[in-house]
Amino acid sequence: MVSAAPTSGSRPKAAKEGGAKRNAASALPNTPTFTPEQELFAYREMLLIRRFEEKAGQMYGMGLIGGFCHLYIGQEAVVTGMQMAAKKGDAVITGYRDHGHMLALGLDAKGVMAELTGRRGGLSRGKGGSMHMFSKEHGFFGGHGIVGGQVSLGTGLAFAHKYRGNDHVSMTYFGDGAANQGQVYESFNMAELWKLPVVYVIENNHYAMGTSVQRSSAQSDFSKRGVSFNIPGEKVDGMDVRTVKDAADRAIKWCREGNGPFILEMETYRYRGHSMSDPAKYRSKDEVQKMREERDPIEQVRLRLLNSKAASEDDLKRIDAECRAIVAEAAEFASHDPEPDAAELWTDILL
Repeated sequence: MVSAAPTSGSRPKAAKEGGAKRNAASALPNTPTFTPEQELFAYREMLLIRRFEEKAGQMYGMGLIGGFCHLYIGQEAVVTGMQMAAKKGDAVITGYRDHGHMLALGLDAKGVMAELTGRRGGLSRGKGGSMHMFSKEHGFFGGHGIVGGQVSLGTGLAFAHKYRGNDHVSMTYFGDGAANQGQVYESFNMAELWKLPVVYVIENNHYAMGTSVQRSSAQSDFSKRGVSFNIPGEKVDGMDVRTVKDAADRAIKWCREGNGPFILEMETYRYRGHSMSDPAKYRSKDEVQKMREERDPIEQVRLRLLNSKAASEDDLKRIDAECRAIVAEAAEFASHDPEPDAAELWTDILL
């Protein structure tokens, strides 16, 4: 048995058949519902991530951001829904597509953007760049550039929670490409053996670095990847923030109660290439456009808010203006903040 909790595996297929407008007009059977306050919160959180990433893409094109840059556009519902189910003290760790995770945790957009531009006010004082930012205060333990490398570290964070006797959970994110790495399965084995409180969140955007999961994975149902370790898993519609939050509630509860790890496969989709240098020629423009028109996570919430009259067009325009203002301020700060002093080269070094 793959899932120890009621599965949401049947929902993504049904959702794909209708599109964003139908989903907003009438909820599908068994689809969780949000209060108007939850809808507005999710809308703002996801929109802030979207506007931030759009600006980051622009600044990269202008040469203000160097190195690698992986955008989260299209996947906003995953981290937003997960954080809506989390509590203070829970740990979060992810790979190199990490800007959205930090914003969802409440980190200052100026600090995130300044790190992208390598400035003194960045979260890692300008030394980490896009892929390596941290905030112990907010329970965010990186951005990691090594594919799958964060999974063992996230499992270690869960071990620390259990060792200290608290009820906190480690939310360890990785993608469908990283899911085939060997250290992932070593971590699964330890986590189940020691009943560690870790939710493995597999953000399946279907293309890894550029190869379809059907061509690269013998078992493309990632919710089943823990079967041989007796780890329960659930396939979730990662384009609907409601189903993400609903599944996250169950998985986190499972971990807090001392039952060990849980796997959540979030079926999601990135609109941009793997990184800013990826033209994404391995898929058609029609495929991307169809996802944008029918399954966009932000548009789904926007239509539900309008159809339920929980918000007006003017209300939503004000939220968008607020998000754009936050991002503009962050970009301005990140463009003019001083670069790190040369002495920073000798700090944070372990000998």
